[in-house]
Amino acid sequence: MRNELLSTAEMAEADRLAITAGPLDGYGLMQRAGEAVAALVLARHPGAKRVHVLCGPGNNGGDGYVVARLLSDAGVDVVLWALGEPRAGSDAALAAAACTLERRPLPALTAEAGSLVVDAIYGAGLSKPLTGDAKAAVDIVTAMNLPVVAIDLPSGVSGDSGEVLGSAFRAVLTVTFARKKPGHLLLPGRERCGEIVLADIGIRDQIIDEIAPRTFENRPGLWIANFPAPAVDAHKYKRGHTSVFSGGPSATGAARLSALAAARSGAGAVTVLSPANAMQVNAAHLTSIMLRKVDAIEDVHDLIGDRRPSTFVLGPGFGIGDKARDFTLAVLAKNRQDGGVEGLVLDADGITSFRSAASTLFQAAGRPDAPALIMTPHEGEFGRLFADIAGNRALSKLAKAREAAQRANAVIVYKGADSVIAASDGRAAINGNGVPWLATAGSGDVLAGIIAGLLAQGMPAFEAACAGVWIHAEAGSRFGPGLMAEDLPLAMVPVLRDLTQNPIR
Repeated sequence: MRNELLSTAEMAEADRLAITAGPLDGYGLMQRAGEAVAALVLARHPGAKRVHVLCGPGNNGGDGYVVARLLSDAGVDVVLWALGEPRAGSDAALAAAACTLERRPLPALTAEAGSLVVDAIYGAGLSKPLTGDAKAAVDIVTAMNLPVVAIDLPSGVSGDSGEVLGSAFRAVLTVTFARKKPGHLLLPGRERCGEIVLADIGIRDQIIDEIAPRTFENRPGLWIANFPAPAVDAHKYKRGHTSVFSGGPSATGAARLSALAAARSGAGAVTVLSPANAMQVNAAHLTSIMLRKVDAIEDVHDLIGDRRPSTFVLGPGFGIGDKARDFTLAVLAKNRQDGGVEGLVLDADGITSFRSAASTLFQAAGRPDAPALIMTPHEGEFGRLFADIAGNRALSKLAKAREAAQRANAVIVYKGADSVIAASDGRAAINGNGVPWLATAGSGDVLAGIIAGLLAQGMPAFEAACAGVWIHAEAGSRFGPGLMAEDLPLAMVPVLRDLTQNPIR
């Protein structure tokens, strides 16, 4: 399965290029779209007492007219409701003319229990809040709790941001075409879509390649080619060495969670870097994870020169302040070629420590040959480091992550149920397999460790972050209710086994 996501502008360009290339014209694409939706309605809802098809004036409405005609021809009791008239000479006007069903005005909408609604009012192209008759239709259908099949996107959901624009249908099934849109995956739009089916209407992959989208759904197909597989003759240091900075004696658990996750993800060696006063606490809980005393900058330099760790994790349980900033900048000051440090995953306290010194961090990450910086903020931490971006209501979560990544010279994992992973070169991925069981203390510490472990094994930073987010969510999903952060490293095992033995695309 291809992983590209298309913005509404890119989807319009895909339509244009497909029509230019032929053999289908715009009406032919509309016919294909209507056929796909009608077939799914017949297959999924054979017992519907009646189908109410709600058509807007644009191309989404044109798809709806095709659906209404095909369902009626198949013997379904169809009632057609129209909001406005399609523009004369448009493909939607041709579809409306080919549909001989009586058109009732949408403001008069009524329905009965047991019926099904096909939403073809606006789809993904809506750019302003639903008002008037369209909003009234949403209110009526919602109040009756009728099942809705949406064409392209539930009307009222932004295709680019997933934002609910005033009001929106809540679909049980959404049928979209060519590629998904960001609004299918970003919240709250994702919750309004129900099941999402991607239908082939004849827009070839070469058309999408010509557009060259920079946004993707975070699925294994996006990064599996870079997923590490140890060679037969590999030894532990060939598989990478991850070091995790620990907090003081009362805050050591988070670092150990990160360290264990790095080991589970395949890093050949993992070391917890502990202050002297926490060595005994950490030693009591570690077996395969190594332990080293690190109290000062000199200790960091000695570690890098002596043990040459590939990656670092700093932040989980570490504490906020000068020490976190100094250690972070010491790692980023190393050159990849000379020092062998591939990257730093900065999380939690590490991020917050730069609240008043963000530019210093960003400059260090932007230095030529600096180790890769991956930051994993949740919403609050994101706002502390990127206050102006976070407060810009005109930006979607996707756009915010992109701007932050470019400013920070880093890969940003903007966490949440709809985590967005963005690179400074403009690439971005939206994660779609997040589950509520991951909303538990320590879950983010595990994620930081997974990413660092993958990065240590040679995955590029963006791909390592994407893979880490997906694996973390998949492990949580498979474990289900009752999940604690301590469960996640072991829950990763069947996910990793599937990825290495039977790659999921």
